[in-house]
Amino acid sequence: MTVRRRAGPDRRILVSWRAFNASDRMTSFKTIRARAEKRKGGPKALDRLMPDTPDLKRLAKLGDDRILAEMTRRVFCAGFAWSVIDAKWDGFEDAFLRFQPAKLGFQPEDYWEALLRDARIVRNGAKIMSVRDNAAFVQEIAKEHGSFGKFLAKWPPSNEIGLLDLLTRRGSRLGGNTGQMLLRFVGWDGFVTSKDVVACLRDAGLDIAEEVKSKRDLAKVQAQFNAWAEETGLPYTYLSRICALSVGENRSEH
Repeated sequence: MTVRRRAGPDRRILVSWRAFNASDRMTSFKTIRARAEKRKGGPKALDRLMPDTPDLKRLAKLGDDRILAEMTRRVFCAGFAWSVIDAKWDGFEDAFLRFQPAKLGFQPEDYWEALLRDARIVRNGAKIMSVRDNAAFVQEIAKEHGSFGKFLAKWPPSNEIGLLDLLTRRGSRLGGNTGQMLLRFVGWDGFVTSKDVVACLRDAGLDIAEEVKSKRDLAKVQAQFNAWAEETGLPYTYLSRICALSVGENRSEH
């Protein structure tokens, strides 16, 4: 496997898979889908469990404030009970000025220090300050591409690992599963390396760890989803969901 970097502001990671031949070594997605259908009560029952079809036009129109809001939600949900964040979300919206990046960028230090005592939100200092950093990140991308939503809409799902790398490098606390869940919740078409998805990939013959964290394993996962997308013509979100529903206890992808 080789990883090449293309010149340009995004430095997108391009994956070429030479030693790995998916068609020779991996279970076909037709087999995985048939197993998921059997487990869920048939093709129609499985179809009802699919997420919304990714809509690039809708994503391109998504406001930068909503992108920053979702970044914040995913950051605060990481390692914390999602139900608590959901219950307090109206308070988050008020405390963080409806997540308007430019407005947040002009706030003085006193504003950020006051948030550490604000009962409307979860008072985690590092996560609070990530909002300020990510507001700047969103503005930078918007300046380069027109808006963050337009930027995401143009990024191909065949290079999700390149996008995750960018979120990690230029964003704050957006690495790993947090970045994957951000992309899923804003409507970008991609896979999620949940426990069940990884179990499906390993069962199908992919040589990866039980927890996908290394760049090498992520490249293998990307290559396999690319192969399945070519095989089926399905969105990556569908491939990921079907994969998760075909094994294990069928936990949600997050």
